[in-house]
Amino acid sequence: MTVEVEGVLLHLSHPVEYAAEWIGQEEVLRELLAAWMTLGEGDLPMNPRITGKPGVGKTTLAYTAARRLGREVYIMQGTVDTRPEDLIVQPVVEGPGTLRYVASPLVTAMLRGGVAILDEANRMPEKSWASLAPLLDARRYVESIVAGIKIPAHPEFRLVCTMNEDASTFDLPEYIFSRLQPQIHVDFPEMEEELEILRQNLPMAEEEILYRISRFLQAAHEMDEPYTVRDGINIGRYALRLMSAGRQPDPERALRFAVRHVLGEEALRYAG
Repeated sequence: MTVEVEGVLLHLSHPVEYAAEWIGQEEVLRELLAAWMTLGEGDLPMNPRITGKPGVGKTTLAYTAARRLGREVYIMQGTVDTRPEDLIVQPVVEGPGTLRYVASPLVTAMLRGGVAILDEANRMPEKSWASLAPLLDARRYVESIVAGIKIPAHPEFRLVCTMNEDASTFDLPEYIFSRLQPQIHVDFPEMEEELEILRQNLPMAEEEILYRISRFLQAAHEMDEPYTVRDGINIGRYALRLMSAGRQPDPERALRFAVRHVLGEEALRYAG
C-alpha cells in the first residue's frame, strides 16, 4: 500500500491481526472506549495510557477495544533505542541514488484512520517522545525531517500507549505525561477470569491442571508477586509438554518442575 503526502510517496505498514480477546474486567474496556469517543464537532479523542505489570494483558485490552470499533490495528514496540525516524518515516535505499520512504505503523494508522498501539511506550527516550508532541494535542500531526513533510492524522485515528510498571522504564517528561490521559490501570484478574484466560490459551489441558495453575497465581497475587497469567500459561504449556514426553507423567510434579524452570526456585512456595 502507498499514499502520497505533499508530493512524497509513502509505503505503508501492514495492520496486525491475531486471535486475542479480552476476558473479564469489562469496566477497563469501557473506560478505554470512552476515552476514544468524541462528543461533537471540534471535540478530539483522548490519548490514554494503559498501565500495569508486565503480562496482565494491556496489549490484548487495547487490541480488543480497537477491534470492537472495527478499526485496523497497528502495533509499534517502544525500546530504549527507538529513534524519532523509527516512529515516523524511515528512508530505505532501493537502488543507486533512489530512496524509498517507509511509514511506521504509527504513521500508517494516522493516514488510514486506524488504531495505533504504542507498546511498552515508557521504554522510549525523551527525544522520541518530543517528535510525537504535536500528534498528542490539538494539532494532530507529525513532521518527518527525513522526508521533509508534515503528516496530519485522519479524524478517525486513535492512539493508546501501554506502559509497564517495572524498573526498566523511563519517567515520562511532564509535557508528554499531560498529553497521555487518562490513565487506565489493569490489575490482576479474579480467579474465574484467570481460569477462563487459561482455558482459552491451554485448550488441551484438563480442568484440574488449570485450577492448580490458577491457585498458584492467586496465592502469588495475594503476596504482591509480579507473576501474571502469562507466566501461568507458560507454566501450563511446559508442564503439558513434560507430561506428553513422559519426562514428568504426574501432573503435580510436572507443574512444580515447570514453575521452577519458568519462574525460579523461589516461586515454588506458592505451588502448594
